[in-house]
Amino acid sequence: MDWDAFNLSLRLGGLTVLILIPLAILAGRVLAGSQTRAKPAIEALFALPLVLPPTVIGFYLMSAFGSGHAFGRFYESVFGHSLVFSFEGLLIASIIVNIPFAMQPIQRAFEAVGAELHEASASCGNGWWRTLLRVDLPLAWPGILTGTALTFAHTLGEFGVVLMVGGSIPGETRTISIAIYDRVQAFDDAAAGEMAAVLLALSLTTIALTFFLTQRIGRRRG
Repeated sequence: MDWDAFNLSLRLGGLTVLILIPLAILAGRVLAGSQTRAKPAIEALFALPLVLPPTVIGFYLMSAFGSGHAFGRFYESVFGHSLVFSFEGLLIASIIVNIPFAMQPIQRAFEAVGAELHEASASCGNGWWRTLLRVDLPLAWPGILTGTALTFAHTLGEFGVVLMVGGSIPGETRTISIAIYDRVQAFDDAAAGEMAAVLLALSLTTIALTFFLTQRIGRRRG
């Protein structure tokens, strides 16, 4: 078992959730209440990682992070190292590729909150932020929980984007999914099977726990 790769995956998943979920809550709430004609195009843009091959996303991110692109050169001039084949680059790539897994459940949960509740909150003198905190978040918790679980589980299993942007540097960018691939390439099926079983168990537990908590919250509210 490659515990360094396992711990790196947990760290990557945790940081991705910590950064992405608050952003998804804000963006999901704005989109849920938006009436702009550009809403379908914005939603399509956020959903692109669901349909694009990981190698396509990885290629564009690798190009943007490299020294041949203005963004990559700017980052390297400020921080002294390239985003390509670094944990920081891996984290940014993970956030981008997980946007639909976080956004869609959260946005749908906000859309299920009745407009009359927002009107009642406004009539009580509550602004946008106070309504978000006191009305939307308590009612949208199942969607937020689902988005968090899907983001974390998908981060653990992501392979294509991780490989192209981060490569397989031990202790830096080699996640558990990359470690499994490396063991298969080395014909070490026993080690690959052990790591695959751990990843399967962790992902299944995460999703099952989310369903359990969502149903329990629903029964209490019912």
